[in-house]
Amino acid sequence: MKRCLPVLWFSLFALAAQAQLGKAPMTFTRNDSLRGSNGEYRAWWNVVAYDVTVRPDFGTRSITGVTQIAFDAIAQGQRMQIDLQQPLVVDSIQTDVADYKDGIITVSYRAIPFTHEENVVWVDLPLPMKQGEATTITIHYRGVPQAAKNPPWDGGWIWKKDAQGNPWMSVACQGLGASVWYPCKDLQIDEPEYGANLHITVPDSLQAIGNGRLRSTVKNNDGTSTWNWQVKNPINTYNLVPYIGKYEHFGEVYQGVDGPLDLDYWVLSNNLSAAQEQFKQVPEMLNCFEQWFGPYPFYADGYKLVESPHLGMEHQSAIAYGNGYKNGYRGADLSGTGHGLSWDYIIIHESGHEWFGNNITTADIADMWVHEGFTDYSETIYTECQQGKEAAEEYVIGLRKNIRNDKPIIGPYGVNEEGSGDMYYKGANLIHTIRHIVGDSTFKAMLLEMNKRFYHRIVTSAEIEDFMINFNGRTKTLLNKSTFDQYLRTTEIPVLEWCVRKKTLWRRWANCKPGFSMPVEYAVDNGPLSQYHVGSDWKSTFMKVKKNSELVLDKNWYVTSKRVPARSVKREPESSRGSYTPSF
Repeated sequence: MKRCLPVLWFSLFALAAQAQLGKAPMTFTRNDSLRGSNGEYRAWWNVVAYDVTVRPDFGTRSITGVTQIAFDAIAQGQRMQIDLQQPLVVDSIQTDVADYKDGIITVSYRAIPFTHEENVVWVDLPLPMKQGEATTITIHYRGVPQAAKNPPWDGGWIWKKDAQGNPWMSVACQGLGASVWYPCKDLQIDEPEYGANLHITVPDSLQAIGNGRLRSTVKNNDGTSTWNWQVKNPINTYNLVPYIGKYEHFGEVYQGVDGPLDLDYWVLSNNLSAAQEQFKQVPEMLNCFEQWFGPYPFYADGYKLVESPHLGMEHQSAIAYGNGYKNGYRGADLSGTGHGLSWDYIIIHESGHEWFGNNITTADIADMWVHEGFTDYSETIYTECQQGKEAAEEYVIGLRKNIRNDKPIIGPYGVNEEGSGDMYYKGANLIHTIRHIVGDSTFKAMLLEMNKRFYHRIVTSAEIEDFMINFNGRTKTLLNKSTFDQYLRTTEIPVLEWCVRKKTLWRRWANCKPGFSMPVEYAVDNGPLSQYHVGSDWKSTFMKVKKNSELVLDKNWYVTSKRVPARSVKREPESSRGSYTPSF
């Protein structure tokens, strides 16, 4: 999610739209590389499952916890990089040790050495592990975790009270990293294949909500209870979070394309009636998204909305909701068209992330446009389901006013740094442009196949670009890498330069990287809109036009146009003249 955008708060836009990571630093440190790259002491081992136990103390703003990491070796290795952010500290680490004696196998726990280096814990296993071997390490830790200053953008542990004065706690850590509150391999490239368990111990007067399904609630002998949650599907580390507060629960069953899906809602007790009304949007949203994107990706874990002490976040199967039970984005429409006031932004946007971000996850956050661009476009898809295609087009085009073109959408790799916040609006408008290049039926089939082919997969931007280009024979002729390079790796927006020379229309793309080519749809005078192949060299269309003719672009392309003097093409040889292709 991580978006805080203008409308009522335009003056805050430049800061907040950077998301919680802030502006890109000029230089990167060893710590940036340790955090952002799959280095030598991360790459050899693969997480199979997490088991996280946490006990927060509201009075001291501290936590104690135990994390078990089940993993296997995909190459030989002995030293492990475990991430845990200061000021949290590790007390001890043990590993499973199997002893063979007289034909009997006994398993015991052995303390293993470790050292701290800022936000990394270096762990040295007793013996090197060979490829294919598996084991578990158990990490006991404690401390006062970093507190969130402005969640979800400036994240950490959240310590608040609700309107009745009850403790209200959670975590928001996208970008900042899950290691702000539990030890893990804090990198998107490695999700646990068999999911995670989350055990949350809280006072008996409160409820503790986690991802997945509630397996049990155990009363302890000290006035606390432990709530035990299980996630069966792979999950990104930043998505695994606790919610603790004075909650009420209600739910329903949605009949989806893969069968019945449990919908659970946990809200503060005084907001129950408002939630029961506002959350009626959920089945409508799921019906729309399953038609366009395919089955909800986490039937085994269910779908939840959990009221949170911050605006919202796409926590897999337990979406954080803090939009105040209003339509729009805190009651405002980010597009300025009014169409965004017909639905709740947090419900629609954060649920879209279940497909793009949680189901399809990028290996490096430099490629986060895959999460945010497609999810931002899910708002347009839902507007189309709800209000029709014309309203949807007006909505996504209206978002363009928020694009800054300050830096490339794709950020630097291997240092835990995102690119521009334009990954939202510019990403959505790139996708909208591609939709109109390839046509509606091809585009919808592409989205369905994307979620099927990359189901529960870790990907790169390059993989997604290649998939879209080579989706079928039609896309191979219409899409190419230069389009993605232009929009994702530069800040320049293509300009269709055109002129009338000897009663013939000439045009080319300008303000682009050399070799850029992309089809575009335009009309001349009162003629029909037609789609044409255009490159970066001047080409004639052989279209006979008047000296004072006008060219009008299809508004659905995120490009601009400019008429230039006829002398601009005087030096072009006659052999450079090309052909046009009307109305694909």
